[in-house]
Amino acid sequence: MATLQFTDYSNPIILQRSSLNALFIRNRHHRNSQARFVTRASLHQPSMNRRQFIAETAAVSLSLAPLSGFVEPAKSEEALSEWERVYLPIDPGVVLLDIAFVPDQLNHGFLLGTRQTILETKDGGNTWVPRSIPSAEDEDFNYRFNSISFRAKEGWIVGKPAILLYTSDAGESWERIPLSAQLPGDIVYIKATGENSAEMVTDQGAIYVTSNRGYNWRAAVQETVSATLNRTVSSGISGASYYTGTFNTVNRSPDGNYVAVSSRGNFYLTWEPGQPYWQPHNRAVARRIQNMGWRADGGLWLLVRGGGLFLSKGTGITEEFDEVPVQSRGFGILDVGYRSKDEAWAAGGSGVLLRTTNGGKTWIRDKAADNIAANLYSVKFINDNKGFVLGNDGVLLRYLG
Repeated sequence: MATLQFTDYSNPIILQRSSLNALFIRNRHHRNSQARFVTRASLHQPSMNRRQFIAETAAVSLSLAPLSGFVEPAKSEEALSEWERVYLPIDPGVVLLDIAFVPDQLNHGFLLGTRQTILETKDGGNTWVPRSIPSAEDEDFNYRFNSISFRAKEGWIVGKPAILLYTSDAGESWERIPLSAQLPGDIVYIKATGENSAEMVTDQGAIYVTSNRGYNWRAAVQETVSATLNRTVSSGISGASYYTGTFNTVNRSPDGNYVAVSSRGNFYLTWEPGQPYWQPHNRAVARRIQNMGWRADGGLWLLVRGGGLFLSKGTGITEEFDEVPVQSRGFGILDVGYRSKDEAWAAGGSGVLLRTTNGGKTWIRDKAADNIAANLYSVKFINDNKGFVLGNDGVLLRYLG
């Protein structure tokens, strides 16, 4: 692993703007087609989701009952499933990484992934169309788009190699903002925080904020995470000497607090607005940490490698966690997303989906993705009625409610 070069965060990094041609829609044939059985009535419908299909086929079965004398009972896992798969016009092997919708146009959203993947929907996520960035293609880079965020009609996209895109018209057109070569690490997260304002984070712990549409950025922390650990390694942070200088995951709470997991999962770090440095914490569990994030009530959830879910005691930043029994079928859990304070969903390897309706005290398994041979990496709820699960090989699940 390359050694992290120390950078002076005390001086703002100035990022000069340049224009970017408007994005255009690139027509592409749907590569992931799948045969399905339909009734005669459905042939006249442009699309049909799982619940509509189940209801229609059940009605046909009932209408044939006098002829056969037998009605096959509905399968409970189909009738009760909360998710359906949405097939996407992308290449096999694409890993989906983030999704966001325009706040005042909740049917209008964007989906990001590896292999320069940007998809757009204008029907709430039922269908998606590829978008392309001409300037990115001209540079012959294969971008990995990591994060997207909207506030009103303003939106931001970041990716690797370093790229920053900005829109002021809900994504109808995008501008590219060049990044300084001195920016430490790869940008892994961006958050639209207000009018003309955003906050972005790199995998080496740099946090930058802008309040003028990205014309310049101010450093919010004074040193790299490696520098912080060099000062605190003697204070008893287990595994700090093995730190490679990058985060494994990073998550932001609604009030601006961050929690990040070290690259090896040995320990975790937190940062609150106004603090000059990241604060390292020993992990409270024996196994290494896979991911961490924020509950809807302000507490923390923690996932360990090889399976296992822990919830913090109380709210806020803490090092005290209790394990919660889960039935993950032996596969690791990779992410947790909260729909409300009581309801949350966890996703993981080999299509694992788990649900809680009591704030995480107990979890039950949803079989919607049992037959999908993919790892589910991210759970995103846009609001109470709109949610998505993102995975590798272009797997996207849509919440039915």
